[in-house]
Amino acid sequence: MSRRVRRKVANKGKEYDIVSQSYTGIEVEDLGPQRNGFVDWTSLPDDTVIQLFSHLNYRDRASLSSTCRTWRALGASQCLWSSLDLRAHKFDIAIATSLASRCVNLQKLRFRGAESADAIIHLQAKNLREISGDYCMKITDATLSVIVARHEALESLQLGPDFCESITGDAIKAIALCCPKLKKLRLSGIRDVHADAINALAKHCPNLVDIGFLDCRKVDAAALANISSVHFLSVAGTSSFLSVAGTSNMKWALVSHLWCKLPKLIGLDVSRTDIGSTAVSRLLSSSQSLKVLCALNCPVLEVGTSISTVKTKGKLLLALSSDIFRGLSSLFAETTKDGRNVFLDWRCSKNKEKNLNEIMSWLEWILCNTLLRTAESNPLGLDDFWIKQGAPLLLSLMQSSQEDVQERAANGLATFVVIDDENASIDCGRAEAVMQDGGIQLLLNLAKSWQEGLQAEAAKAIANLSVNANVAKAVAEEGGIDILAGLARSMNRLVAEEAAGGLWNLSVGDEHKAAIAEAGGVKALVNLIFRWSSNGDGVLERAAGALANLAADDKCSMEVAIAGGVHALVMLACNCKFKGVQEQAARALANLAAHGDSNSNNATVGQEAGALEALVKLARSPHEGVRQEAAGALWNLSFDDRNREAIAAAGGVEALVFLAECCLDASPGLQERAAGALWGLSVSEANSIAIGQEGGVAPLIALARSEAEDVHETAAGALWNLAFNHGNALRIVEEDGVPALVHLCSSSVSKMARFMAALALAYIFDGRIDEFAPMGSPSERTSNSMSLDGAKRMALKHIEAFVLTFSNPQAFAAAAASSAPAALAQLTEKARIQEAGHLRCSLAEIGRFVSMLRNSSSILKTCAAFALLQFTIPGGRHAVHHASLMQSAGAARVLRAVAAAATAPIEAKIFARIVLRNLEHHQVEPSI
Repeated sequence: MSRRVRRKVANKGKEYDIVSQSYTGIEVEDLGPQRNGFVDWTSLPDDTVIQLFSHLNYRDRASLSSTCRTWRALGASQCLWSSLDLRAHKFDIAIATSLASRCVNLQKLRFRGAESADAIIHLQAKNLREISGDYCMKITDATLSVIVARHEALESLQLGPDFCESITGDAIKAIALCCPKLKKLRLSGIRDVHADAINALAKHCPNLVDIGFLDCRKVDAAALANISSVHFLSVAGTSSFLSVAGTSNMKWALVSHLWCKLPKLIGLDVSRTDIGSTAVSRLLSSSQSLKVLCALNCPVLEVGTSISTVKTKGKLLLALSSDIFRGLSSLFAETTKDGRNVFLDWRCSKNKEKNLNEIMSWLEWILCNTLLRTAESNPLGLDDFWIKQGAPLLLSLMQSSQEDVQERAANGLATFVVIDDENASIDCGRAEAVMQDGGIQLLLNLAKSWQEGLQAEAAKAIANLSVNANVAKAVAEEGGIDILAGLARSMNRLVAEEAAGGLWNLSVGDEHKAAIAEAGGVKALVNLIFRWSSNGDGVLERAAGALANLAADDKCSMEVAIAGGVHALVMLACNCKFKGVQEQAARALANLAAHGDSNSNNATVGQEAGALEALVKLARSPHEGVRQEAAGALWNLSFDDRNREAIAAAGGVEALVFLAECCLDASPGLQERAAGALWGLSVSEANSIAIGQEGGVAPLIALARSEAEDVHETAAGALWNLAFNHGNALRIVEEDGVPALVHLCSSSVSKMARFMAALALAYIFDGRIDEFAPMGSPSERTSNSMSLDGAKRMALKHIEAFVLTFSNPQAFAAAAASSAPAALAQLTEKARIQEAGHLRCSLAEIGRFVSMLRNSSSILKTCAAFALLQFTIPGGRHAVHHASLMQSAGAARVLRAVAAAATAPIEAKIFARIVLRNLEHHQVEPSI
């Protein structure tokens, strides 16, 4: 696979162990006093230093604080430690203890995962007001209860958007008892929000105005009606509601009847539930305080004409079929508040009403959350919504002043374009809608942010969108390659991972490879492999995938090697156990080795310690993609003489024969590479014999019967090489390989497959097999002779038919009667098989064809002349080499004899004359 897209940052519940580096984006015009051309950083004004520190993550801030006494004092300034984002870093008890002295006045905290949650209490931040966490699947009731017990001043607690599957209503009850100042509570994926928990919130948290129980399995709806302080309530995605008696799947009629009595309810979010038009109408008409009801992606409400029957009573109803932007504009008294700029106009407004400000902030949050969840589930029939409203909404939300809204909006953009994660398929219409609405520049601006959470989400969105060629071009033109290459240098693993994913997708075509190399992307990607070699499967797969794409370019492949890429990729192939990394590392090594004579990477890869052994081992992997790429790498590497023998010494013959036997029902790509690798190894006579003895003939014959053209070529090539040896030729006959070769010779769409099948048949029946045929009893010898004779007649018939497809009786007769070079030149071009110019023959093989020119069979004589024509046509990759070998074999004399023979077929005579003409042409060129 040459590209990758992702719907989510990580699998649900997976935790990251990440170290971070900042990407500040600060512009400082006056760097203060200088000495000998260097800035005296210690002389910077205090406020400048504090501004610099404010753009760093806490680890970099602590590191800079240790450089001198002045910066140590400034780095401890309380204004720098009012907010702490721990998500991108490894955060444990030891780190928390070391930071405790700085966190006396800590107000806001963001964390990721259960290990970080366990360490929070060791910060001793008793004045903490806001806690927000994600990847909380493993956080337990006990952990959450301890956290809230130590932070009684807490006003806001948010856990999500991933599911908090280990948290129950008991923890919610503990929150209510410990945090009387709580104003905002938003939790995702709770199993059971029971009545005791909700009633505890109603009793002990009088200031609780914002409640969100999202994607919960069960919520007691009646108890929610007891929280009279609530202004904003979200139950989006909740599976079922419970009545007081505990009846599951309670009808919406009763829910709406209870909730419309909430005296201060302003905003209600029931998105992604099964609410219907009747309940929506009741809520809008009966609630005295309700102003906004969000019911996005509610199938029952949207079906048929249901939504058209809803009476809104002048209140705002947001649904997929409604004009969301116009509805949002209706909240404002000014007539100028209209269209897609409604959020921007509100943010820029100088006279903000408090109530309206709260509504818009809440709407930003619930919209980004609902759009993200809808994108993840990717329901059918929403293409029109996404292009006309969804994409513009996400782009508008990306400009929010709320960081979590920005992140989820960028994540939503990354997600809603993806159709198929595994096959890296995206919806081009959606991707281009983002581009046309100015989304690329917005994402690039977010990627330049100093906030690492925004960097990661923006980079992921850019990566996914860049699967579309038009978007990739726009990203490159707007400076995205330099930005991604910079982010790939980040010490924050998640940022670097998403940036590497962006470079992976941008490097698919040839258009951007050079720009990535010029931006330092190659070195950054190689360094990522060394930096995260032991615990970063995601970043390693993306870095190796990007390097694989880049290595397909000749110049870039050299840069990969110079940057240490060969060693890095071999290290992955040897040590990494993750199949995605193995596959991309093998693909990268295959591409590095694919450039033949144009660079030395093929030999370099083969000489790297452990490379060939690792690839042979990967060829036995249980994963088809890994086997395919490993076989492809071994195929390319086998073009080097030393590699060919080293692969065999590493057990490559046995591994590849086993692979060929097992891949008969696999993908054509794996079949092609398995046969191709055996073809490459069989160039050596010793390897050819070993392949035959290992049982390689039968699976190659089976692959020759494949329906895929590419498999035809590699299987025919391998059988051609094997047939050079008399023992293998006999095996091909015994394994019923002649009919398979005859079928290829006569029926394959590939000229190369037909050509090599014809040559294999010529080898088998040029007479040498008769000298080594097993003796047996007289009756057996007679039977075998009759069988061979029948097979030979069939083979020669189809060899002749194949060769004659390249001849024209009238043109050949005219050329025979003329000595004009032009006539032969025209026939040469008509007879040329372009791909045959890449074949390289040994002296023994050339000698075999020269000997075949003396064969009594006129068909074999013609076939030999036709083969030598292909090998010596000027412009062929190895034509000069073959001409030199023919000179050593004394071919010219034999060719002249064929050309002059009265009894030779006219095709043999014309082909022989063309070969002689080719040899004359190559006499003025240096031999290799």
